[in-house]
Formats: sequence, structure tokens, C-alpha cells
Amino acid sequence: MKSSTQFRTIVLSDIHLGTAGSKAKEATEFLRNYSCQKLILNGDIIDGWQLKQYGTWKKKHTAFFKTVLKQIVHYDTKVVYLRGNHDDFLDQVMPLKVGKNFSIRKDYVLTSGSRKFYVTHGDVFDSITSQMKWLAYLGDVGYTFLLWVNKFYNNYRAWRGLPYYSLSQQVKHRIKQAVNYISDYEQKLTELARARGCDGIICGHIHQPAIHDFDGIHYMNSGDWVESLSALVEDHDGNWSLLYYTSDLAEDDEQEIMVRKAAKKAKRLAQTELAIRSE
Repeated sequence: MKSSTQFRTIVLSDIHLGTAGSKAKEATEFLRNYSCQKLILNGDIIDGWQLKQYGTWKKKHTAFFKTVLKQIVHYDTKVVYLRGNHDDFLDQVMPLKVGKNFSIRKDYVLTSGSRKFYVTHGDVFDSITSQMKWLAYLGDVGYTFLLWVNKFYNNYRAWRGLPYYSLSQQVKHRIKQAVNYISDYEQKLTELARARGCDGIICGHIHQPAIHDFDGIHYMNSGDWVESLSALVEDHDGNWSLLYYTSDLAEDDEQEIMVRKAAKKAKRLAQTELAIRSE
């Protein structure tokens, strides 16, 4: 029997709800356009660090979770929320299971066909976030400033008719230490997957979407919704790929809203006409 969902699994991470840099609207539009049997929210979905300091919670951040709830209601989607370093406030409540469809955990083992994937946010091997949190906070401030500059720069590029450009991604690609950190990160996580008896690792944390093999272990990183606007998706045959947000999804979403509004207006007119006739 053909599944009613487009994907078996969708993995999202690093949305950083509560921050100015979060592309919450785009993440919500993405989920409105794609359905799945299992949705894994792989850490840093809510940015507790910035909410404590200078972040703000907005309607568009709440809208994301409303869309997640709609996936549960309409498709019986199982939602697994894994704790990241920015939403470490979840330590106070996890493990937590709400009903049959929603759970909060530290990590997760996902079966995909004949393979097993160890799913973790990925900050477990980050010595800065795990042992020197004050330094991580300092780095977070610098990263936030870079995103702020990036916002104004891309407003200028949009005015010039130029495509989006990520300053922070370019900084990562050009600084040797950053490149070495990413390579070391991937190696350590694949070793962790092997130690857990799994065939692969699914992670986030470093905002670098990727799918490749590393020493015989499948390494997959879902990216983020601050810079790359990407997600990992598994089809119903167990094939994995990276899926990126495009402006077409926003247009489709707006068209759907317009159709619903038109349908409601037509219904109201029909009801009014019926009421006039009955009189």
C-alpha cells in the first residue's frame, strides 16, 4: 500500500528559534510542503542561550511548532526531539514522552532499511561547548554579529538583484582551522557510530550539510536553518538525500492560502445568498 506521506523520515536541526538569524518562516513553509512518517528535530531547535540574553520569541517561532502538531494530527507523524547544546534546558525534563507521537531524548537509533543510524545533535565531541561554555557564549556573540551584518548585506544584494550570499559560510570555508575542525568533527562522530554498533551517523551542530562515507561509516549532517536552509530526507525505499528550501515553496504556500481564502469567501457568499432566498 502506498504511503500517504512524501517521505519516511525528515531530519531538521539548528533552527535556533528565538534568534534574529533563525529562518523560522522558511522552516515552517518547508514542513507545510513536505510530510513524513517520522520527524526528527535534531537539536538547537530552540535557542535557549540567546533567549536568556537578548533573543525574542515571535509568532513565526510558535507557527513552526503549530505546523509540527499538524503533521502529527494529519499524518500520525512520530516526532523525536533531540537535545542540542543551545536547548540544553531540556536536560531538566528529558527523557519525556507525550502521548504516542512525541518524545524528547538525548540521542536516538534510527533503523533505515537494513542499516542503523546513530542520531545525535553532535555537540558531544565539542570541547568548547561541553567544557568551556563561557567561551562558547563569546563565540555565539560574534556569530550573531556576523549574521546581523549578513542580513543587511543581503538586503543590498537583493536590491541589486543578486542571489543570497552567506558570509558566515564563506568564513568557515576560508579559515584553515575551521576546515580542520569540520574534518575532525566528522571523524570523531563516525567513530562514535561505529562504537555504538551502527552503520552511520546523523548529526547537525556545525551548520554544514553533508552526505558521504567516512571510513566505511555513512556520515550525514542535516545542516541548519540559519545559513544553508537544508534538511535530510529519507524516501520510502530507504534512500537519503539533502533537500534545500527554495522560494518556490513560499510561492506555493501563498497560493494555497489564497485558494483557502477564496474558498471561504465563496462559502460565505453562498450562505448569504441562501439566507436571502429563505427570507
